[in-house]
Amino acid sequence: MLESNLDRAKAHKPIVIEVAGEPLGVVVPHGDGYRFLAVKLPAFAIDGQEFASVELAHVAVSRAVRDGLSPAA
Repeated sequence: MLESNLDRAKAHKPIVIEVAGEPLGVVVPHGDGYRFLAVKLPAFAIDGQEFASVELAHVAVSRAVRDGLSPAA
């Protein structure tokens, strides 16, 4: 019983998204994919968006930072 709760907690653990070594947010499992939650200003332009994979979220965060879609910190 306790072990199954621990396994579930690991499955829902946030995954950090970094760009150039700087953590900008996390993705958490949501539905059939992942929801991005920004923690730094450069990534807030895509806060709350959903992605099919962690890799697609990373690409979107990288583009948002590169393209300056939100104010820089």
